[in-house]
Amino acid sequence: MTSTSWYNEERVAQKGSVLLRQWNAERDVQRKRAAAAEAQRTYAGAQFNRLTSDWTALNTSADSEILTSLRLLRARSRELVRDNGHAKNAIRIIKNNVVGTGVGFQAQIADARGKLLTSLNDSIEEEYAEWCKAEICHTGGKLHMSDLLAFVIGRVAEDGEVLVRKVRQPFGGGKAPLALEVLEADRLLDNWQTAMAPNGNAIRMGVEVDQWGRAVAYWLYPSHPGDFQFRTFQASNYIRVPADEIIHLYMVERWPQTRGVPWMHTVLRRLNDMKGYGEAEIVAARASANIVGFIKAQENPMPDAVVANRQVMDAEPGTFRYLAPGEDFVGFNPSRPNAALEPFMRFMLREIAAGIGTSYESLSRDYSQSNYSSSRLSLLDDRDLWRIIQGWLIRNLCSPIKQEWLSAAVLAGQVNIPDFYSKQRKYQRERWKPRGWGWIDPTKEVAAYKMAVRCGFMSASDVIAQTNGGADIEDVYRSRRSELDMASDMELVFDTDPAKVDEKDKAVAGTDDPPPDPTADTGQEGEEPATDQD
Repeated sequence: MTSTSWYNEERVAQKGSVLLRQWNAERDVQRKRAAAAEAQRTYAGAQFNRLTSDWTALNTSADSEILTSLRLLRARSRELVRDNGHAKNAIRIIKNNVVGTGVGFQAQIADARGKLLTSLNDSIEEEYAEWCKAEICHTGGKLHMSDLLAFVIGRVAEDGEVLVRKVRQPFGGGKAPLALEVLEADRLLDNWQTAMAPNGNAIRMGVEVDQWGRAVAYWLYPSHPGDFQFRTFQASNYIRVPADEIIHLYMVERWPQTRGVPWMHTVLRRLNDMKGYGEAEIVAARASANIVGFIKAQENPMPDAVVANRQVMDAEPGTFRYLAPGEDFVGFNPSRPNAALEPFMRFMLREIAAGIGTSYESLSRDYSQSNYSSSRLSLLDDRDLWRIIQGWLIRNLCSPIKQEWLSAAVLAGQVNIPDFYSKQRKYQRERWKPRGWGWIDPTKEVAAYKMAVRCGFMSASDVIAQTNGGADIEDVYRSRRSELDMASDMELVFDTDPAKVDEKDKAVAGTDDPPPDPTADTGQEGEEPATDQD
């Protein structure tokens, strides 16, 4: 007889078997221990339990997520900008801080010794400024280059992307064969998931790409899809524009990513919730203001009049009324406006400001909740972000457009550079001057910048670029030289001339007075000319 002779398989498998219950209980304990051990080895954000059972996420590509949401995101973003004051202000803040009055350009062509060729640089800058006029640079003749830049950055923020098409022909009497056409993102074919171009390339939401994800061409609707819709994909029904004619502007957050999404996509629901809640509070306050009180009566009351089948009562300021027998008055004192409305709205706006990337103070125009230090810190954080976006705009739009314009201008004879095509890198050197910002605390900041320049931590060019609204050191020095020369010609001395007056308003030692005019009348012969005794 073996040690397992007591084991009866049929008996163990029977319902209610003691051995089976013990075995199942041990298995449950082992499973729980294994699950607990596995949970300890995972990230808290990846655990699945009763608190995270409704948190679902899919590992899909960027284009897969954009494809299903892009049209609705874009439409909702536009609707909020049209109807919501905070959304409108967010776009205005972005346009004003990134572009402002425009992005200046300065040619930086130098000789072999590194000295700037001033005459040639000035000629290029002058011709480029002429091309930037609305009737020349814009195919529609309405947008100056500064206006076009502001429009483009606004579209990128509101719609997520924008197309700028390079039309290689002159407009408005211009000489260089180049103008710009701005196209909304709606013109891109985005309703086909697996469209295939005749040459075999994939068309991903209107962008024809090669095997590396590089854009080869853009497929456009002949007109805005809101005006006309197509039922089937036929290549002959669409416009195919080569990629070298299109500048597709959008922020890449994942790669590969073929299209851009609105910058407010993370806060669209919050903005809509604020809009709905604010409207509900206003309706409740209006309804509450319309009701003064109620009259209770055991029988039908006797109204002063009946209007539209409603019993009404006359009321005037400063009057006393007697109620009829059996009537009682109950006052109505609603809790409207809601005292918690303002702090709740501030809470919502802080989250919205964080999602957009601007400060709460700038978005809400509410400076009552901050002091000088916190406001200054938020403004400095904002400016760091604006500088990043300015650099992105210059790299992706301003510089490519200017370089193509200069090539076209040389080809058309507008700019005379005989060896341009053999030395393009030399002649395409440039400096861009985006808008800067004024001082927050001039007394302290001017002293700090002055000390940084004296110690060699910064240059005067850096200070001017950051604080002088897009001007550069060359512009400032030329203006300053002209100002000092004019004052000298008129024999004027101001305390702003450091060569003649120090910081304490005292004349600098060794400074001579302006030489006298030999033709001037100095008085009678033999007498000393009169001098100022002060």
